[in-house]
Amino acid sequence: MTIVENPARENWGKLTRRPTQKFKKIEKIVKPILKKVRKKGDEALRYFALEYDHVELNELRVSDEEFKLAEEQLDEDLKEAIQVAFDNISKFHKAQKTDTLEMETMPGVRCFRRSVPIEKVGLYIPGGTAPLFSTVLMTGVPAKIAGCQEIIMCTPCNRRGQIDPAILYTARLVGIDKVFKIGGAQAIAAMAYGTESIPKTYKIFGPGNQYVTVAKQLVSKSEVAIDMPAGPSEVAVLADESADPTFVAADLLSQAEHGIDSQVVLVSDSKKLVDETLEMVKHQLQQLPRQEIAREALKNSVCFIMNSLDEGYELLNEYAAEHLIIATQNPEQAIKKVRSAGSVFLGHYTPESAGDYASGTNHTLPTNGFARSYSGISLDSYVKKITYQSISPEGLSKLGPYVEKMAAAEQLDAHKNAVSLRLQKINSNSLASAIE
Repeated sequence: MTIVENPARENWGKLTRRPTQKFKKIEKIVKPILKKVRKKGDEALRYFALEYDHVELNELRVSDEEFKLAEEQLDEDLKEAIQVAFDNISKFHKAQKTDTLEMETMPGVRCFRRSVPIEKVGLYIPGGTAPLFSTVLMTGVPAKIAGCQEIIMCTPCNRRGQIDPAILYTARLVGIDKVFKIGGAQAIAAMAYGTESIPKTYKIFGPGNQYVTVAKQLVSKSEVAIDMPAGPSEVAVLADESADPTFVAADLLSQAEHGIDSQVVLVSDSKKLVDETLEMVKHQLQQLPRQEIAREALKNSVCFIMNSLDEGYELLNEYAAEHLIIATQNPEQAIKKVRSAGSVFLGHYTPESAGDYASGTNHTLPTNGFARSYSGISLDSYVKKITYQSISPEGLSKLGPYVEKMAAAEQLDAHKNAVSLRLQKINSNSLASAIE
């Protein structure tokens, strides 16, 4: 990892640039895939499965027998761990339900807002170098709690046409049975456009590599909504002298092992802490089965030694990390100081891994700086907020004249007329009642 001491503020953006490829370059690869799937459906999906995953697929959908076999293959201890995570994630997301909002803005004018589930959603579950069965929980549990009627899941298979048993077991636990053996940009295309086997969905969720991210962004221009631009994983750690270098090193490596395009950032006001952490990174790296992946990711990563923690917070707000760990003596300060981050982990005993798996918060989060404007997945991601209004004749008598004035000022006479005709009817009825 590169060490930078007290960088000038104007250089922060350059020094924290993510190791992403050019969008246009990836777009040139992804666009033909989307076009082919849209035109040829299942035939294109089988072609790309053979081309990219080196597997010949007769059936795209996972069978009931495959679900049963996955449950038999999975270790009981892992099943128990998945159940604990399922319970915690369910609790936190159920608590996010909101009641219908109803109020009277003025006498006779009632306004409502209620949450309505998105009917058809698609979940993308990465399954390349690390099959992320935890993402099944993070995307599937809130979809079920929200009440989405149809939930489609796509995930890549291996060369034998098999999906990791933990992914299938978790999908069945959540209640998802429409699982398809398709990965990459072609899976996004299938869920956006629909094919003979895979239904079209209204919104697509889930992280992926840069090709998946670009595919999601492209289909969102016209066909379907997406959760957010969620690409390669990243973590930033803000640490002071109270931090344990062993813990900090482990946190950095926990994200570096995701992929060679991941990035980790350490920010501290202590050179001693940075030096000791980097020594621990070297030591722990030797013990990791995925050390070559982590080693490549560390080449994209950087340590900052700042004059103060306050300056560190400012740098990190500009960076807008997907995961932000606050390993300081007073971590609760972050609640007010952090303005841009996907999810924040407070204190020395709150590893990012806990949020990745089982604490209850969601791990599908904005990357690549999108945390400046996007939130991570929550129950709200799976619902639409529909507003209603109901106005009585008495209410329109009070409100209508103001609407008429505003419509006239905008020179929208039909808008004004829609109110004026009703007011005439109300006045006419009132006059008739008075005569009687």
